[in-house]
Amino acid sequence: MVGRFDERFLEEVKSRLRPSDVIGRTVKLRKQGREYVGLSPFNKEKTPSFYVNDDKGQFFDFSSGKTGDLITFLQETQRLTFAEAVERLAAEAGVPLPAVDPRGAEQEKQRQGLADWLELAAQWFEAELRRPPGREARAYLEKRGLPEKEWPRFRIGFSPPGRTALKDYLITKGAKPGELVEAGLLIAPEEGGAPYDRFRDRIIFPILDVRGRVVSFGGRAMDPQARAKYLNGPETVVFHKGHQLYGLSEARKLLAAAKADEDLPLVVVEGYMDVIACQRAGVPAVAAMGTALGEDQMEVLWRHHPEPTLCFDGDRAGRQAAARAMDRALPMLKPGKSFKFAIVEGGKDPDDVLREQGPAVLKQQLSHTTPFAEALFIRERDAEPLDTPERKTALKVRLRKLAATIADGDLAAAYKEDLLGRFEALSPRASAAPVYEPGAAGRALAKHGWAKRRAALAGATPEAKSAAQDLKQSVRPLAAALAKAALHDPAIIDDSIELVGARGFGDEKLDRIAQELVQLRYEADDAEFDVVLRRLRARGVDDEMLARMERDAAKAGVAAPFLDPNAARERARMLWRQAFELLMQLEALERAVEGALSDVARDPSAISTLAPLKAERDHLRKLINSDWTLDGGVPVLPH
Repeated sequence: MVGRFDERFLEEVKSRLRPSDVIGRTVKLRKQGREYVGLSPFNKEKTPSFYVNDDKGQFFDFSSGKTGDLITFLQETQRLTFAEAVERLAAEAGVPLPAVDPRGAEQEKQRQGLADWLELAAQWFEAELRRPPGREARAYLEKRGLPEKEWPRFRIGFSPPGRTALKDYLITKGAKPGELVEAGLLIAPEEGGAPYDRFRDRIIFPILDVRGRVVSFGGRAMDPQARAKYLNGPETVVFHKGHQLYGLSEARKLLAAAKADEDLPLVVVEGYMDVIACQRAGVPAVAAMGTALGEDQMEVLWRHHPEPTLCFDGDRAGRQAAARAMDRALPMLKPGKSFKFAIVEGGKDPDDVLREQGPAVLKQQLSHTTPFAEALFIRERDAEPLDTPERKTALKVRLRKLAATIADGDLAAAYKEDLLGRFEALSPRASAAPVYEPGAAGRALAKHGWAKRRAALAGATPEAKSAAQDLKQSVRPLAAALAKAALHDPAIIDDSIELVGARGFGDEKLDRIAQELVQLRYEADDAEFDVVLRRLRARGVDDEMLARMERDAAKAGVAAPFLDPNAARERARMLWRQAFELLMQLEALERAVEGALSDVARDPSAISTLAPLKAERDHLRKLINSDWTLDGGVPVLPH
């Protein structure tokens, strides 16, 4: 948020204007490929070095190094404030201005005051790096391969060890301790007492917002025994850790300066020095500042690049960070909006590679990427050995469930097809393997059977065809009943949450509902029924699907005693768990029968294993469809 203008409003204004049209009124531009070029409005020059790219919505001036969007251009060339530039562009675009909120105006005034102290602190940190107290910090930066000439570009600074050095300086400039606490520069002791400097004896990395303004700081401890090697500023009215990305303003400059035919990546790395290393090599990079990459940050990334590259360390912690990012990103994927993955070779990070092998090698390694779908499949494939039919089937189920978590229906279907295709490729059919071929009588019987089916379908009445379609779309009654109960009481799944997450409710048509309920239980302690419904609808579960679930659940009858409105909650939950376990057993038996049928097709002698499996499956089916709540609710399980 910038005052009364949020990001959505600003994007709407800019989307309605072509930068070349607006800038072309003050700078004479000519078309050159996919860009426009002209003489710099900031410096006198004879050879054009000023470029405008309508696709990126950016200008870049090589002579001065200035870059930005239309708002920045008006600020730089016409000396307008941010608000004045936005208002002028909104009027030209025909976008109504949001109403003035007195409270919002007061908050903006407060934010601006804090921003002024943050900027002054950044200048002081930069100066301290070059003074005697910064001697060891300077030596450390040189050792890490970051020469002095690069410090101003990234505004590197140093906070001396003194407990109140920054505080004393800013108070002499008119700051009040309370303001500096609000800005995150000072810590106010919980037990009372005078506030003191948050950053002490640390190399300072200013954190800038998308417009290049200082909103917070990160500090790297000089003392190897320090409790926290890296320390970031706290949440404040100007700094929201879950939305900001370190290095974004500089990354935007690199993206804007890229040639029209140059496909620069936008790379997400793990640390400040890694960001700096990539940007020094000409690669736009950002970092999430010590936290897992969140949904808001992903949306910010997608505003600047359709497919950012996530680059994590190759160690266990890096793999875990990549896995968390996949899980958060998966529901948000959209057509044209995804992520790629890259791992720097040899267990090193980008900073190591730049220092030891140079920018060309770093760029080359970052260009070796893995698409999201492939990375997701590899993660699941390698989660456990695939040495038994049960584990292979578990992998298949997980892949199907993961695809179902994608909110966009078309993309979810495409992911399901892709992931299951990769799964099938794990066990290609060997051409030399013996295959059971039916004899002439068997082939004739099969041919006759298919002919009868086609004839029956061709001669079916419209009512019969409609009934067949309804049957195809219907949900297994007990599965529908389990899902219905979970919608009304999400906590009912708590004791089985991992199994529900992996296998759903026993019918793939309910996978989306199962995944959303599992996610909801991880995120909140409780949720009302209408809240659950709103979430499901927002994730693509339509009313027709819910109505069909209700219809099919009603067919469960005695198989779903947990739906009895007169049952006590704890008893209903116990009965639900038992019914769920029965259905999972039945699903496993049905898969086993399916596998045995395949075995018989290849080798008729394997038929001896089929009969007992079918008998057990049929027994369990009968049990599920009978009143199994015996002995105080404990079902009689099949042996």
